[in-house]
Amino acid sequence: MKHIGISIVFAMLMMIYSALQKHSPPPNDPNSPAEISFAALRGLAGAWSGEVTTDPHKAEIEGPIQVTMRVASNGTALIHEIAPGGVPEPTMIYVRSNRLTMVHYCEAGNQPRLVARTPGDTRKVEFDFADMSGTKEPLFLNHFAFALIDASHHTEDWTFQLPDSNVLHAHFDLKRAPSGAHAATAKKS
Repeated sequence: MKHIGISIVFAMLMMIYSALQKHSPPPNDPNSPAEISFAALRGLAGAWSGEVTTDPHKAEIEGPIQVTMRVASNGTALIHEIAPGGVPEPTMIYVRSNRLTMVHYCEAGNQPRLVARTPGDTRKVEFDFADMSGTKEPLFLNHFAFALIDASHHTEDWTFQLPDSNVLHAHFDLKRAPSGAHAATAKKS
């Protein structure tokens, strides 16, 4: 009788496990173009310092910038963080179902989701707007590009859509900060 009870519990656990497997996303292919680009981006983990320039010129945004990137969730996410006005603004980058995706948590109160344009590149990774939650006012991130120059130098190009159909482009030219440096503050995204 005791063995029948254990068998029933075991059978129920197997059914639950099987049901969970059917609802889990498929594992990412480690050799997929998305994972190749993501591996290159994970190499940017650390503290970065540099300058921001804008087009059109916005004096209140231009100047020094610090960026911090951390690998999280057992290597499955990269947290990119700036802190305009001292308030952290994170961007999460991850691969799901072999799609390299980023979500930017903007101080404008929106969360645009962007997807890599042509993953697989290890020198330049570009993201295009897919969708978002929150409002499009006063602006939202609609394009983002990393250019990996070498292990100690990269650039970021942020393109924001403005409500009047114009765009604001911010170019970050970043160098790896000395070991132990922590980029806790930034000027503007």
